[in-house]
Amino acid sequence: MIDKRPFESLGHADHGWLKARHHFSFASYYDDARMGWGALRVWNDDEIAANSGFPPHPHQDMEIITYVRSGAITHQDSMGNKGRTGAGDVQVMSAGSGVRHAEYNLEPETTRIFQIWIQPRTRGGQPSWGAKPFPKGDRSGRFVTLASGFAEDSEALPIRADARVLGATLKAGESVTYTVGDNRHAYLVPATGAIEIDGERVQARDGAALTGGQTITITAREDAEIVLVDSE
Repeated sequence: MIDKRPFESLGHADHGWLKARHHFSFASYYDDARMGWGALRVWNDDEIAANSGFPPHPHQDMEIITYVRSGAITHQDSMGNKGRTGAGDVQVMSAGSGVRHAEYNLEPETTRIFQIWIQPRTRGGQPSWGAKPFPKGDRSGRFVTLASGFAEDSEALPIRADARVLGATLKAGESVTYTVGDNRHAYLVPATGAIEIDGERVQARDGAALTGGQTITITAREDAEIVLVDSE
């Protein structure tokens, strides 16, 4: 029901300017038991050194969500978009039929992000990009939808997938419940703080894969910041 992925068990890469942990197979890290979780294909835990970043490179047919944990990321793309996304905020890019983009840390400090890739419901389409602040206080004690492919989530950033990206902040001792629907897949990572999921301890930056058809109780053992993806 809960498949915990300890941080130490994740794939990893160290490029000097980039230190990355991979929850799923990515680049030179391959594990046939960790190819994705439902439509969730990539969850990278990246630390990007000051004044460095990812130079322009292409993507196609993927929904790419960047959750900034600390510092800030500056985006540029072939559509002419440019924007800076700071800690706690989110940016999304629908790669569609094809786009080139760059992601730079122009700050004087290390930037830490979760980069999440979700397979779209259909291939192709016009690429798009957007970003939005999500104050952590608004997520206190509850999940807030940050990005969504469902029309009813009008306050969230739009993505082209049958999926939601949610965030919550919990004070030590607080609990929140979440129901994973039948035939759905959920994947949860505490950005900070230790939690328990139905009594099983999950440390900061561990992953937890959750199967559909269950309601879980998440209890913070320390002040915690949680990100969850719910997908097909």
